[in-house]
Amino acid sequence: MENVSKVASFTLTGLMDINNYKYVYFAITLVGYLLIICFNCILISIIYLNKSLHEPMYIFLCALLVNALYGTSAFYPKLLTDLLFDVHLISYAGCLLQIFVLFTYAASEFTILTVMAYDRYVSICKPLHYHSIMTPSSVKIMLFLAWLFPVCLIGVIVILTSRLTLCGTKLEKFYCDNWSVVKLSCVDTTVNNAVGFLVLIIVVFPPLGFIVYSYIQILKICLRSSKEYRIKALNTCMPHLLTVVNYSINVLFEIIIGRLHTGVPQIIRILMSVECLVIPPLCNPIIYGLKLQEIRKRVKQMLFIRKVEIPKT
Repeated sequence: MENVSKVASFTLTGLMDINNYKYVYFAITLVGYLLIICFNCILISIIYLNKSLHEPMYIFLCALLVNALYGTSAFYPKLLTDLLFDVHLISYAGCLLQIFVLFTYAASEFTILTVMAYDRYVSICKPLHYHSIMTPSSVKIMLFLAWLFPVCLIGVIVILTSRLTLCGTKLEKFYCDNWSVVKLSCVDTTVNNAVGFLVLIIVVFPPLGFIVYSYIQILKICLRSSKEYRIKALNTCMPHLLTVVNYSINVLFEIIIGRLHTGVPQIIRILMSVECLVIPPLCNPIIYGLKLQEIRKRVKQMLFIRKVEIPKT
């Protein structure tokens, strides 16, 4: 390790072996990012422009889509730039900012999915009290806390990382992540590791626990209800459930590959580490666009697709 008294920038080494195919990767990445922007913006604009969709379920969905745009904006522009050049540098401040944005995006995804689960729980398990519980003010408070909580937790991590004295400038990834920077430290990182592990536990397990509890209660109600009610509840909850499973699997892979990567090929580690920034932002608008009837209907209207009514004979 080289001795560095004050780090001005980092070298990202994750893209060093793709020079022969960098323009292919650039084209694929650019198309993927444009699709993410397009799909998420279409659904956001539909929800914003249609007052009939200004309900808690769709407002929370809009927050999820905005969060996807927020997180990917800290990843794709930098990646696209690096794919065009041979030297892949990022400033020290830029690296910390990227860590903060990517981690708050990841944590906010869980908190927003949690408030969405609560909305579905109240809607199905306490339908008579739904409008008295899910008031406009309560929705605003839940969304505010869903973003504030991750900002505070990740802010602590980034501040602790910024206080470290580093003895290296090379990160074995093509983006900045906290663990890679902490490993460059010349000093003891026990506090950083302990706080990082604690934040990981707080961000992942309480939200997942509450989501599982919500769906257990929803399942109990469905089992006691009519077949028609079960189908309606399933159609309403399925997009959210698919999103939770999809995102949780991606996060699980990132945790396993990031911490226990011995023997795992570097290309596999790289691909698995960015799944959270590729699959959820791209798939969530598609899942909700196809599964929620109101959204699907508005998408068809926006794309000027009309159902042809066949006259009865």
